[in-house]
Amino acid sequence: MSVRRILQLGDPLLRAVSTPVSRAAEAEAVFEDLRDTLHDFRRTHGFGRGISAVQIGEPKRLIYIEVEGRAYCLRNPEFESQSEEKLRLWDDCFSFPDLLVWLERAEQVRVRYQDEAGTARMLDARGPFAELLQHEMDHLDGVLAIDRALDRNSLCTREEWKARHAPAAQRGGA
Repeated sequence: MSVRRILQLGDPLLRAVSTPVSRAAEAEAVFEDLRDTLHDFRRTHGFGRGISAVQIGEPKRLIYIEVEGRAYCLRNPEFESQSEEKLRLWDDCFSFPDLLVWLERAEQVRVRYQDEAGTARMLDARGPFAELLQHEMDHLDGVLAIDRALDRNSLCTREEWKARHAPAAQRGGA
């Protein structure tokens, strides 16, 4: 178990389509590294809920998420369904932590996956958790949040976002 380097925007491996993982043992060490890397990123940057294996240089269909006090190890996740209802939000990414992207995601998703032990599971999520699942699953297909920007004005540095959008969000705005 170790903290791994997170690939940054421009690294061609971030555009790779990840391969399925057939054995639980193959995923175990990667899940540990994902957990340690997520915790380290959160400690140094102050945010972070999930990370995909390709972001640490392992193009495998593995995602590690911590939300609502719970950890999820997702092996070979696939969408079972996505709602027609959409939400628009500012998305960020460990691979470009100082950039935010205004985009649209499904409000609700259902994901089929295998857990650490290889047991088949189903996960229903809505709102921010659904957005996070979509973000991480995009990584598995070489898709980045910047590819989903609504238009050419939908990118913002974190510093500018804090100046323009964070105060409105704190007042209950967008």
